[in-house]
Amino acid sequence: MTVIAGRYRLLDVLAEGTTGTVWRALDETDRREVALKEFRAPAGLPADEVPLLYARREREARAAARISHPSVVRVLGVATEDGRPWVVTELVRGLSLAETLDAGGPLPEREAARVGAEVLAGLRAAREAGVPHRGVGPGQVLLANDGRVVVTGFGGAPADADPETDLRTLGALLEAAAGDRSGALGAVVDELTGEELAVTAAQVEGELRQVAATGTRRTEAEPVTASAPPRTGRGVDDGAPSRAGTSPAPAGRTGPRRAAPRRGPVLVAGVVGALLIVGVLVYQAVRDDGPDTGPGPAGVTSTAPAGPGATGAGDGPATPRP
Repeated sequence: MTVIAGRYRLLDVLAEGTTGTVWRALDETDRREVALKEFRAPAGLPADEVPLLYARREREARAAARISHPSVVRVLGVATEDGRPWVVTELVRGLSLAETLDAGGPLPEREAARVGAEVLAGLRAAREAGVPHRGVGPGQVLLANDGRVVVTGFGGAPADADPETDLRTLGALLEAAAGDRSGALGAVVDELTGEELAVTAAQVEGELRQVAATGTRRTEAEPVTASAPPRTGRGVDDGAPSRAGTSPAPAGRTGPRRAAPRRGPVLVAGVVGALLIVGVLVYQAVRDDGPDTGPGPAGVTSTAPAGPGATGAGDGPATPRP
């Protein structure tokens, strides 16, 4: 079998396109399988431009090696054979999105949303690394056997590419991947394919992850209002509003606040007591001023009848009348 750059033994073809062939190869140095992409110059390209094309492809591959994200294929290096660059990448076992759609038709809504979220995460990471994608399609999205979604084909983006390009590309990808446009994912696709984009890449990724997790779009959270700290102390209704002009407790005071003395019952008791005393005095005065009454010895009131023949004090015992 053919060995490239004295290290990579070609095993079989994984994919083939107009720009080259992707091989499964064995890295005989590290004893692991890798993917090896062989570039081909397009037919009709002048011979003096072929070296320039190969040099540009090598620069693009080395730039893509700066991207570090689970959803972006890892570029491990560049090998050269007969003046042609061969790009060495990790070997992702699985099918491309194009192969999956051809074999089974559109993806379920939540699975399509998951694929879209991972693709967009990879595109954002590549743009942050300064290596935006030229325009990802179903053939450049790999659905790995371990559940990963991996984007390939980075490097050489047009000079006027901007973040909106990623979203437009993603909208077209989701249109191809999702069959049902009536659900939550359809609303996201409509945003990406409309005349004007009013969302950011971060917002779209959040929406897609929400659809993938729950099947519904993200909703605005209700505003959070801070609650007043609980009030303590006896005699206070915690549900009542604060009274205006109420002074706070002095600093440093601890323990429950004493309840104010209740003066109403005390005043009533005082008035009742005074009325009882007045009543007794009036009753006493009436008895003292009435007929046939008078003070007895030692201040004891006598009720014995007085009349003719009665003697006063000191005249001896009183003689009863016949």
